[in-house]
Amino acid sequence: MSATLSPSRSMATAQVGPRAFRWTLALFHRLGDLGCFEGRRAKLIDGQLIEEGPMDPPHALALERSDAVLREAFGRGWRFRIQTPLVLSQTTDPLPDIAVIRGSVQGQTTHPTAADLVVEVADSSLNFDLTTKAELYATAGILDYWVLDVDGRTLHVLRDPVPLSQGLGATAYRTHRTLAEADTVSPLAAPGATIRVADLLP
Repeated sequence: MSATLSPSRSMATAQVGPRAFRWTLALFHRLGDLGCFEGRRAKLIDGQLIEEGPMDPPHALALERSDAVLREAFGRGWRFRIQTPLVLSQTTDPLPDIAVIRGSVQGQTTHPTAADLVVEVADSSLNFDLTTKAELYATAGILDYWVLDVDGRTLHVLRDPVPLSQGLGATAYRTHRTLAEADTVSPLAAPGATIRVADLLP
């Protein structure tokens, strides 16, 4: 008498198809420390590795100008982190172009998890910065998020994060203003400062 062997429940469960690799913050930072992402402008977005490639001159100049203008506007007592980690979760580190953080670097031993202002400089990444990244920053409680559109010569100012539909666990910005070169804006955390959009652009 012969018997037909059928796979056990555990074996059947194990026989699943290929799946996407989900990156962790620790692995992302470790490989970054080893130089694996040199020149790639890699970011970790919800467990996915995103690569933006080399930075073109207009992007670099806009970043440099924005950094200088914001340092003058905020003054002393603030930290200005340029394309360095901002840990939003254990699977997300967008490495924003600029993160302005209240306080001093003295005594700090870990990457920040919050900022008073985040600025992204966009050329080819404009749609991604205004959708995916905007939701990430809003969900993380970033109250003031700016996207500088180098090609369109405008500044997008996103504020007032509010939860999306219940159960989604995500947040979006209620307010989205698009400012032209001649317009001005004041950071929420430095309301006495007035910044011309034209001064941020190359």
